[in-house]
Amino acid sequence: MAFTHDEHAAPADRAQAADGPIRLLAIRDTPLSVDEVFASVGDDAAGGTALFVGTVRDHDGGSAAEVTGLAYSAHPSAEAELRRIAEKIAADYPVRALAAVHRVGELRVGDIAVIVAVSCPHRGEAFEASRRFIDDLKSEVPIWKHQTFTDGTEEWVGA
Repeated sequence: MAFTHDEHAAPADRAQAADGPIRLLAIRDTPLSVDEVFASVGDDAAGGTALFVGTVRDHDGGSAAEVTGLAYSAHPSAEAELRRIAEKIAADYPVRALAAVHRVGELRVGDIAVIVAVSCPHRGEAFEASRRFIDDLKSEVPIWKHQTFTDGTEEWVGA
């Protein structure tokens, strides 16, 4: 399920869409686009946009071996939880627009796993809201990571 913006509406008009400031929320099994997420939060009343991009790294602090790959899986309630968090961020901050997409399936080192973007009237608000959005997403949305390592070991994270 993906919530998207109206590509033909002017940025300020999109802020008044049915979903209010929530422009794009999705969990996808295809590569993610920074350009798509950034464009979805454009708003003429926003003086600051914060964009976070999480990528698959080649190591994890808990293992001496390198990460060779990972797979993300999501509970069926993950999109509803993502929306709940987005609504809370929009209520707690002066958000003009926000978006988040998370990848599921097999990913390689360097692949984009998650993108969060928030636009607000001022940069400080955008930074704070973005930080809270990604932190809450990582701690509350039921998405799990299965990592494999060069030494043949594997682990589940977030399960």
